[in-house]
Amino acid sequence: MSGDHQEPNYMAVFYWLAILTAFEVGVAYLNVFWEGFPLVVLGLVLIILALAKACLVAMYFMHLKFEKRTLGVIALTPLLLCTLLIVSLLPDLTGTTREKASAEAKIETVERIADTNDQTEELESH
Repeated sequence: MSGDHQEPNYMAVFYWLAILTAFEVGVAYLNVFWEGFPLVVLGLVLIILALAKACLVAMYFMHLKFEKRTLGVIALTPLLLCTLLIVSLLPDLTGTTREKASAEAKIETVERIADTNDQTEELESH
């Protein structure tokens, strides 16, 4: 530990965590009461609030606020790596998959398969 430090006001930190948690719950219900609310915005707001709470816990309950900068860098490195990983995987989450294909494309595929089957049956019958 790096020298003497004054004790943090744990109750103030607790109240801030409670306020942020209540705000998170309220934001989560936005999608229920406000149909069409963008899920990307909802997710980003919830992630930012969770990061704020994690920083409060790390700084005060884990006493990182009073440690040397090196320990802070060690604590932040996994967070940055996780953020990089999530951002790099976002294109996979937003891409079109077979389940997300349009109804028109599905109908065209079924019609094409049916036409192919009809042609195959005609060739076999001759």
